[in-house]
Amino acid sequence: MSIPVRPGAARPAAPGTPDPLVPLLDLPGVRDAADAARAGVDRLLGHRVLRRESAGVSTESALRGARASAALAGVDVPLAELRAGSVDDPVVQGALRVSAGLGSMVETWPRAPGQVIARLHVLAAADLADRADLGRPAAHAGPRLAGLFSLATGTTTVPAVLVAALVHGELAALAPFGTADGVVARGAARLTGIARGLDPKAVSVPEVGFAELGRDAYGEALAGYATGTPEGVAAWLVHCCRATEHGALEGLAICESLLRG
Repeated sequence: MSIPVRPGAARPAAPGTPDPLVPLLDLPGVRDAADAARAGVDRLLGHRVLRRESAGVSTESALRGARASAALAGVDVPLAELRAGSVDDPVVQGALRVSAGLGSMVETWPRAPGQVIARLHVLAAADLADRADLGRPAAHAGPRLAGLFSLATGTTTVPAVLVAALVHGELAALAPFGTADGVVARGAARLTGIARGLDPKAVSVPEVGFAELGRDAYGEALAGYATGTPEGVAAWLVHCCRATEHGALEGLAICESLLRG
């Protein structure tokens, strides 16, 4: 079976031709995992707190997501310290900037993903890379990034959680910038979920889901995806769906904490 995640393979199908991403749903465990992730996020979106405190939940989600994204990059700091503003680590600060900036990129992402990815890198790596290298992917990344951009802008009937997983996997495996690529990949994946209607209120915390499943498991799943084999791709997609479920539970915990005051 050919997995449609390589350069050019994710382009929108011409009228009357099959959706090239649909075969992903037939990989072992993927369909059920995607359905479970959707159900988990839907439970969160139905929480009564979101009728009046959606913005507050989204803000807290961004903070917890930044902490988890930094932890996945190897810098794990207590949430209390992050909330107090006492952490100056450059990886953490980059993750915070990315989380804070996502809201302004939602409308641009489906139209100009290259522009958004460059901006994400500027935010993530401002204190990690030379200024001249910020937002500039390596030359070797060009062809595969073109396929990713087609994926981000194209239409598909495949669930948004899987599209987000593909965006995440492609960017993390490709590492187009050489610095802060994981933070960029997780930011782009969250943007995909928001823009494609999985979590339009940005109240779930998928990064926490990945962190809870474990950094080692995250690395192993990503390595499997990078092989391009059906088994490796399926395992990554299922892992992302499970992380999304966990992230929805984290969003519910935020809602409950606000409900209790």
